[in-house]
Amino acid sequence: MDYRSYDRSYVISVNNKPDILGSSDSAFMGDKNRYNPEDLLVSSLSSCHMLWYLHLCSQNGIIVLDYKDNAIGKMTETDDGSGHFTEVILNPEVTITKAEDIEKANALHEKANKMCFIANSCNFPIRHEAKYIIEKN
Repeated sequence: MDYRSYDRSYVISVNNKPDILGSSDSAFMGDKNRYNPEDLLVSSLSSCHMLWYLHLCSQNGIIVLDYKDNAIGKMTETDDGSGHFTEVILNPEVTITKAEDIEKANALHEKANKMCFIANSCNFPIRHEAKYIIEKN
């Protein structure tokens, strides 16, 4: 059996939850229609940050109407074929109700980053570059 002969697809199963279809990245002969481990790590960072951020906003009286993120992971590959993340950049687009809350809302991203269990487990920087939309509810 050689490197090109085996299927890289797998299923993540957790009791009483929907399955997650996974594979290696298509650059490593995986299925591009399935989640790869790198996708899942970046998604975990993004969702953990969002959940903490929304919690902190609610504690601080900031009304969030919508939250979207287009997180980007940057990686490097080493000479032996291994690699690692060098950083993850979270790009939240947050819709809030008051322009005067932007400064406080922005500061809460730092606190959310410090509270996130996943971010605290990483050995690379996790940055955020938030954008805000003001919309009256």
